[in-house]
Amino acid sequence: MAEKTRYSDEELREFKELIMNKLEKAREDYELLKSAITQSESNDTQDTSPTFKVLEEGAATLSKEEAGRLAQRQQKFIQHLQGALIRIENKTYGICRETGKLIAKERLRIVPHATLSMEAKSKQ
Repeated sequence: MAEKTRYSDEELREFKELIMNKLEKAREDYELLKSAITQSESNDTQDTSPTFKVLEEGAATLSKEEAGRLAQRQQKFIQHLQGALIRIENKTYGICRETGKLIAKERLRIVPHATLSMEAKSKQ
């Protein structure tokens, strides 16, 4: 029997559903991170305290910077998931870009946007 060169339409539908669920969650997380960054905790008219809270402001800045890094990472994850959806539509999903062989289903279930098989990944 010849080696399988691509996943069946049914298998691709299964992966698409998995990716769509992950994409929805990733977008929700991204929106939460974005709102954490844009929320203003500066000294405006609502702040009636005359004291300047250096430590609190420093912690808030660090927190916003960390949220910014996480948001960037989340956005990149979303882009990878969207790329995986395009590969599903093109019926090239799950094919290793280095070896041309199918990426194991177990790997794709864990990392649905993977473009390298474990064999190719370990060579990097």
